[in-house]
Amino acid sequence: MRRARILAVTETVLIVLGLVGFLVLLPHDIGGDASKRFEALSALIWHGRLIGNEYSLVGPLFATPLLLLGHWVGHEAAWTQEFNTLVFALGVYVSWRLLRGHLPGALLRRFFLVLIAGSMFAAHVTGFNAEVFTAMGVGVGLTAVAVRVGIALGWTAAVLGVVNTPAVALGLGLVVVRRGLETKRLRYGLVVLATAALILGESWLRRGSPFASGYEGNAGYRTIMPYSGLEGFSYPFLLGLLSLLLSFGKGLVFYAPGLLLPVRATMRRFPLSPDADLRRLYSWWLLFLAGLILIYSPWWAWYGGFTWGPRFLLFASLPASLALAVRLWDLAAPLWARLLTLGAWTLSCWVAVCAAAFTSAAFPDQCSRDTMAYEAFCHYTPEFSALWYPLVFHQGPSWRGWVAIGYIAVVFVYLAAPLVRSIAVDVAGPVRAALRGVSRGWRF
Repeated sequence: MRRARILAVTETVLIVLGLVGFLVLLPHDIGGDASKRFEALSALIWHGRLIGNEYSLVGPLFATPLLLLGHWVGHEAAWTQEFNTLVFALGVYVSWRLLRGHLPGALLRRFFLVLIAGSMFAAHVTGFNAEVFTAMGVGVGLTAVAVRVGIALGWTAAVLGVVNTPAVALGLGLVVVRRGLETKRLRYGLVVLATAALILGESWLRRGSPFASGYEGNAGYRTIMPYSGLEGFSYPFLLGLLSLLLSFGKGLVFYAPGLLLPVRATMRRFPLSPDADLRRLYSWWLLFLAGLILIYSPWWAWYGGFTWGPRFLLFASLPASLALAVRLWDLAAPLWARLLTLGAWTLSCWVAVCAAAFTSAAFPDQCSRDTMAYEAFCHYTPEFSALWYPLVFHQGPSWRGWVAIGYIAVVFVYLAAPLVRSIAVDVAGPVRAALRGVSRGWRF
């Protein structure tokens, strides 16, 4: 029991240090699409004027206290750009309050450590884009529904997360249909109606029509890629699907390898409510992710634009991290599963290293030359992928990057050590037997 308490304290300290590191070590800024969100929020708060750009104001409105505080001290943008980091930290805390008592403490702490030191979040909490608010709102909201604590608030958080990024409504729709079939209740359709009403209402208020999304005529540059320069959902679905899953620069196989791990059987051990176990929450998260993949595969900018990794699929970090945590916790799994887990954990930590220390590799200069003529290199080739560009072109991190790398390395070793030890024990016998067989009969 004393050892368990020491481990619990150690893991809690690591989680807190990771959250503080997100706040003070990572290079926060408001640029690109985020600048339009900041502009719209500032115009509303200081001038009472609604700017009808294409981005929702739902998430930015929750950053109003930071904007006001920043105005008071004279640094509006500097304070507002911390919003996503605070949203992530709040999501971790609320998830802990919801899941404690349902999951073993060691497993729950592993989940948070993997989210911090082995996922894509480090690259996305630094800006003012919509993905973190949406991912945490939907992820935590569905968790509340699964454990049946604050169900109304849970659905509200999920709805607000979706309204903040209207394109992801399909994902929530799939979850609602699944929940309706599980309970045979029609009332869950109200979630869809509320989501649609808020999306259409915001469009009406800000753009003059409930059906004006702000994306009318939206398209990219015309390059050598055969489907470039077209508007809207013009990309061939199959090509977009393959790209989102398998491309070196944006593919989920490389950025969220935990999704490949077999975990459903193990998740049956953890009841979250009288009629559900951890598998239900995991399946809801996967359904929501499936909706994102389906809706973004035909979008002309399926890759997320000038950003690090698969920006639109940040939500994938939640189910991927949960799966990794379950596998890292279960040392009684078959040897092949533990070997697969070690590989996925190693790659996940490298993803976090690149997200925390090499964000400048998000879109190298070579990919933006000649009016984005070589843009596809960053999407498809390993040499220009955000995960491998730092190695190919020998990028060096800043001192803050080195601190982040050191933290991730400590978490990697801490969580990998029991797994490596169990693998070594299983492998040692057969290896010794093989060596004895090979060496038998040899002499000088």
